[in-house]
Amino acid sequence: MFHALTHRNFRLFWTGAFLSNAGTWMQSVAQSWLVLQLTNSGTWLGVDTFMATVPGLLLTLVGGVIADFVDRKRLLIITQAGAGASALILAALVFTGVVKVWMILALTFVTGCCWAISGPSYQAITVDLVEREDLANAIALNSSQFQLARVVGPLLAGLTITALGLTGCFLANGLSYVAIVVALSLVRFGKTGGAVSSTGAAGAAAVKHSLWSDLLEGFRYAYGRPRVRVILLCSAVVCLFATPYMVLMPLFAKNEYGWGETGLSLMMGTAGAGALTGALTLAYLGDFPRKGRFLLATMLVGGACIVGFAEATRPALALTLLFGVGSSLVSFFALGNTLLQQLVTDAMRGRVMSMWLLTFIGTMPFGSFAAGTAADRFGPRPTLAVCGLVVLLFAVVVGVLNPRLREI
Repeated sequence: MFHALTHRNFRLFWTGAFLSNAGTWMQSVAQSWLVLQLTNSGTWLGVDTFMATVPGLLLTLVGGVIADFVDRKRLLIITQAGAGASALILAALVFTGVVKVWMILALTFVTGCCWAISGPSYQAITVDLVEREDLANAIALNSSQFQLARVVGPLLAGLTITALGLTGCFLANGLSYVAIVVALSLVRFGKTGGAVSSTGAAGAAAVKHSLWSDLLEGFRYAYGRPRVRVILLCSAVVCLFATPYMVLMPLFAKNEYGWGETGLSLMMGTAGAGALTGALTLAYLGDFPRKGRFLLATMLVGGACIVGFAEATRPALALTLLFGVGSSLVSFFALGNTLLQQLVTDAMRGRVMSMWLLTFIGTMPFGSFAAGTAADRFGPRPTLAVCGLVVLLFAVVVGVLNPRLREI
């Protein structure tokens, strides 16, 4: 279940990423609550998420090309340091009491740029940290640390807000980036060449290749492989219609259940606990057969749980369904990531993973903005119910029309 952690490089990366992600989830709770305090609007919550993810529309594919030709480790160190600086600036603005919504949005955009450029390298570097036979386990464990941070982060956010206010969460997140920067600095690769070195063949290739021709080559590669294509399409639909539940969660906490920051932390932590359970289950199963059918099943269960959560009036039932949403969605994303990493070649890994990330970043801004606006007009419950129903029905259609996906 934890075999990939026997590799020193992966163990360092896993630990640093966990600490950094815990800080990110602390800021996620604090920032959504801060925006809600300043505006009391679902639309502005959607705009904040939009600003975080819209840089990916322009930069993620570029980051994918970069990931195939430059030193991924160095790129990650630089971009993570930039994101940490953005969090520290926000902490200072909140502490001095001069923070405005436009300032939050501007800093969110800067952080989004850092993540968009580094995202493909963050995904693709996993294959350089472990042996090939441990890749599926490493991806599942990487997802586990993210989901563990998703549980711990909101819980720490609730305690920190009570003790130190919102400023404490932003400060903790800024400092948490030190962990991933130090961990990456300690990673040592025993091989040379490829994307792990910025000199030699990789540096020469970066000079010789045209950015746009490399991008087009990646698109042709993905489009010419039906199984890769359908996995990317499924991810786009799930991100567009399933992930807005997180954007609307502050509205459910405040307006539907009458809860404050602690209640929001409980809801986010519950979804994170479900996600952690799903990720650890996949880590335990390892390289099991019939991943394609399992992928479709996670879409069906996730859509059904979102519909149920949208209609649940009792908090206990809502939290149970949130657990199911978190478990099914993280299982979908971990499985999709594993299948893509196993289906593509090393030469195309960075570009295909940038397309995978683009299904998140390219759809989430519009899904978040549309969900927030629709929630203001129609209410959060009917908005989220429609989103869950779309995911559920799409899974049925894909399962019927794509037997090759079911057979993976």
